[in-house]
Amino acid sequence: MKTRVMNVTLKKWAQSGMLLCLAFLLSTPALAVENYPYRSDYLWVTVPDHADWLYQCGEKAQVEIQFYKYGIPRDGVVEWEVGTDLLPSDAKGTVTLKNGRAVIPMGTARKPCFRDLRLRMMLDGQTYEHHVKVGFSADKIRPFTQEPSDFMTFWQQQAEKARQFPLHYSKEYVKEISNDKVEAWRLKIDLDKERHSFYAYLLMPRGAQKGSCPVVLTPPGAGVKPIRDATTRRFYPEGGFIRMALDIHGLNPTLSEEVFAEIRAAFDNKGNAYLRQSLEDRDNYYMKHVYLGLLKAIDILVSLPEWDGRNVIMQGGSQGGALALIATALDSRVTLCVANHPALSDMAAGSAGLTSGYPHFTKESGAYSETCMKTLPYYDVVNFVRHIRVPVFMTWGYNDNTCPPTTSYAVWNVLQCEKECLLTPVNEHWTSDATDRQQMEWMRRRLK
Repeated sequence: MKTRVMNVTLKKWAQSGMLLCLAFLLSTPALAVENYPYRSDYLWVTVPDHADWLYQCGEKAQVEIQFYKYGIPRDGVVEWEVGTDLLPSDAKGTVTLKNGRAVIPMGTARKPCFRDLRLRMMLDGQTYEHHVKVGFSADKIRPFTQEPSDFMTFWQQQAEKARQFPLHYSKEYVKEISNDKVEAWRLKIDLDKERHSFYAYLLMPRGAQKGSCPVVLTPPGAGVKPIRDATTRRFYPEGGFIRMALDIHGLNPTLSEEVFAEIRAAFDNKGNAYLRQSLEDRDNYYMKHVYLGLLKAIDILVSLPEWDGRNVIMQGGSQGGALALIATALDSRVTLCVANHPALSDMAAGSAGLTSGYPHFTKESGAYSETCMKTLPYYDVVNFVRHIRVPVFMTWGYNDNTCPPTTSYAVWNVLQCEKECLLTPVNEHWTSDATDRQQMEWMRRRLK
């Protein structure tokens, strides 16, 4: 197994006072000159005394905090709390900023985890909040979720059943997304006899020759919404890749935003409720047809005459990152995988009072009942990644409260394949355009 970590090394910046500049660079939208946060009058800067924001259990962490308004240091009283990643605070206090600066001791941790320093200050009649997370023995974080003894047997049987349904889809040329370099098509993919379906946009290099293109399948992030990245990732077909961007709910992406809002209100409601739907029944859980539908999408990609016959790549972020890893484990045709801050990871951990992955089920949701707890392990990313044997690229940020770093490390530490990661501590639930393009180049270097 080959492991390569491309860590963001912050020590020199921190020592030279350049961490502020790094925060600006990492969060400024492409081709724009804006403050961090985007178009904000104020700025928090947090500088842990370990430049990579990582400690060993037993080591004490402290963080210098800085606050600026209009670029000017401001003084005031900051209320702070510290708690384990996404869990209630267990320590708190106050500190007074002098010349806009103060140092807060975060203490240590006895077990591998991330700890979150949460900040709050009243100034000029407004409340300003921020947070920063640091890790303790992060390389030793392991998932709470255990793999059922028949895990792969179950999924192999389900995949075999799915293959019995014939491949069928419709295809419509989309002029408004196409250009002189890219041909775009809108697809409706029939998945099974229960009439589940996916919609997708298929983007191809214009004039691609037979057998010339690697294929990339990109499942969506969580939510009931149109396919949003059909145009923002056109650099894939412009760079010679065939790319398919999916919807997983069978909703025509040409529907108006008003209609999608009505569907969300009725179907999705709060907290992406489809992820809770029929969780009591392993064989009828909502995500079952989604996981298996990924294989149908791959069937389409490898049936294209322009496919190079060798390279099948999964790529996605959040829920899409989870689905990318899942399809990689389920389908031996996948040759590479790129996953940003994967959701659906160690979801059952909350039942034990631990940090759980998105969608952050609660006891009130009923997701931790005895029957649901029997289903969850069959759908958790950490159990799929144990079976991946092809190269994986992952990236995640430490300040992410949607897909917390604890669960990203739980996935990363379980992977037993060739793997590389880009750690971006300052990031919350996002990646930059530069990172997105870097991932495409990572794929290109590993094409067969």
